[in-house]
Amino acid sequence: MAKDTPPRWDRKMQQRLARGEAAALGELYDRFASLVHSLAHRVLDDDTLADRVTREVFAHVWENPEEYDPKKGSMRSWVAGLTHRAAVQRLRQTETAALADGGQGTTEDMEQKVRRASVAARADYIVTSMPAPLRAALELAYFQRRDYRQTAADLGVTEDEARRRLRLGLQLLSTANEQRPAAAPPPGYGSAL
Repeated sequence: MAKDTPPRWDRKMQQRLARGEAAALGELYDRFASLVHSLAHRVLDDDTLADRVTREVFAHVWENPEEYDPKKGSMRSWVAGLTHRAAVQRLRQTETAALADGGQGTTEDMEQKVRRASVAARADYIVTSMPAPLRAALELAYFQRRDYRQTAADLGVTEDEARRRLRLGLQLLSTANEQRPAAAPPPGYGSAL
């Protein structure tokens, strides 16, 4: 499949949503609800607010399926981008309200908190989205403190392959720390929620 050809499921899902098929929304929710909630929770560190953002994201998808452009990325990436923007917007609102109510900190502190939460959410998304072989190698190296030789043995691959997987996984993960505006949409995606 060519790189710019979107997966068939994404195109069909968009068409079904555009026709107003409630079953399509249910299927999309089943597939992505845990991703949406975990990304929102990672940014907000609050279950109630993450639940609210999850509802907002799926409502937005239901009301605006035409915003998704399969040529610009996967449905998963689009939904994750919507989630990230909505969670960051909600975090700014709650932090601004706390500052206005005489809370501790400054606007700079709030923006730093938003940036940290944003980087953490992007890192989580990158790890959950990377291919299973890369993720498995990183998990062995990070959580079980395996070196590349032990990782190779555990995965049943050559040491060179283990090093390659670790290097590529770390390169992907390092992109989470790239400085982008905290609420910036993924390239090619339009309006915020």
